[in-house]
Amino acid sequence: MATLEIENLHAKVAEDEGEVILRGVDLEVSSGEIHALMGPNGSGKSTLAKVVAGHPAYEVTDGDVRLHLDEEEFEGVDIDDDQRTWDLLDLEPNERAALGIFLGFQYPAEIEGVTMVNFLRTALNAKLEEREELFEGEDDEEEEEEEAGYDTSPMEGNVEEGEVGVAEFQQLLQGKMELLDMDERFAQRYLNAGFSGGEKKQNEVLQAAILEPSIAVLDEIDSGLDIDRLQDVSKGINALRDEVGTGILQITHYQRILDYVEPDYVHVMLDGKVVKEGDASLAEELEDKGYEWVREETYETA
Repeated sequence: MATLEIENLHAKVAEDEGEVILRGVDLEVSSGEIHALMGPNGSGKSTLAKVVAGHPAYEVTDGDVRLHLDEEEFEGVDIDDDQRTWDLLDLEPNERAALGIFLGFQYPAEIEGVTMVNFLRTALNAKLEEREELFEGEDDEEEEEEEAGYDTSPMEGNVEEGEVGVAEFQQLLQGKMELLDMDERFAQRYLNAGFSGGEKKQNEVLQAAILEPSIAVLDEIDSGLDIDRLQDVSKGINALRDEVGTGILQITHYQRILDYVEPDYVHVMLDGKVVKEGDASLAEELEDKGYEWVREETYETA
């Protein structure tokens, strides 16, 4: 089990006199839970996602982001007592990913010339290698190999390169695509190139299924989806929770995805803070009444 703990988090745009966006966020997400983070435009939801992942465009000015792991969180990895709590703000984005943090982008990038299958295998092997270094350290032989560089590009899918070989990965990928009810030909296309908006979002879920994160932050993954693709993406999110045990932080403006991905908790952000929390019924109330009543209630109480 893993728990992402966000405490009194303040952040601003990383430039001189940059705009302050997060103003004391408190939030906790554990493995196997689905949390919906809702709020109007400009409330800080996407900024929170990027800060958790380590995006360099933002500077944290106060607060903590910690990841708590139990001793059996990662198969085949012995986690000592002093390695069970990590301050994510001290780590690079790749290190956070190795520890099980995943960010699903609102606007995924298109990369011509790199097939999905090679990208996904490279990402998985990079995560496993980085995780080993974090928990076990890097020996001298590995450092020498790294300095020498690759004989071939990692994107070319050398059969012997990386912990997960090509044949093993193909089997893994096939299983995940069947789980998500995806056409296998999808994996042979270039990464997001020529994809529809719905296909890009489905690909984000596939990436998470391959990487098996402890905590997945999905930034408006429902935006721009028609009803069929929304159901496909929702099926994948539910599978992440049910089959992998991933904790989900689902950022959304609308209640409609929550008809298919029922949250255990709903949080409302306003002006850079989480100001209200509840169960799935809170999302229905927001859909019916909007956010203004939350604002009035919040500032009347203050």
